[in-house]
Amino acid sequence: MLQTDRAKSPPQVLGQLMGKGAEHAYKVVLINEISSSDLDLHVAFLPIDGKGDMGGGLIWRAADDRNYYLTRANPLEQNIRIYRVIKGVRQLLQNFDQTITVKDWHVLRVIHRGCRIQVFYDEKPVFDLCDRTFTTGRIGLWTKSDAVTYFDDLRLQILK
Repeated sequence: MLQTDRAKSPPQVLGQLMGKGAEHAYKVVLINEISSSDLDLHVAFLPIDGKGDMGGGLIWRAADDRNYYLTRANPLEQNIRIYRVIKGVRQLLQNFDQTITVKDWHVLRVIHRGCRIQVFYDEKPVFDLCDRTFTTGRIGLWTKSDAVTYFDDLRLQILK
């Protein structure tokens, strides 16, 4: 945890501050105490810096740090993507081109019920698809390469 006056919910954020990393170095934080199938998951993120990569994402239905669903927003590429990650290899499910400003807070939200996955960026719908690869697992946060990112307001509602 990091204290900063940039926190969306002062005074602290979870910050990925290591501004270096190989092209395919995925920095994953999983919450071990929570496992869910159907969920409504939300996080605010603040892209701070990065030359090879920037921004961050949400992980859900994670078996471990190599098998999970991921949606991420990248200001360098100006897009949002959704992946399934199997044995550490990302498989792109969908891409959406979106202007993503740097040093502003943004929100990623995932609603996953059964096979239906809906992703929202700053409250606007981005993806609506069906995938049955993972059925349950942990939630977490994700960055890549040299992305320096703050995360705040992580919220999970388990859906019945």
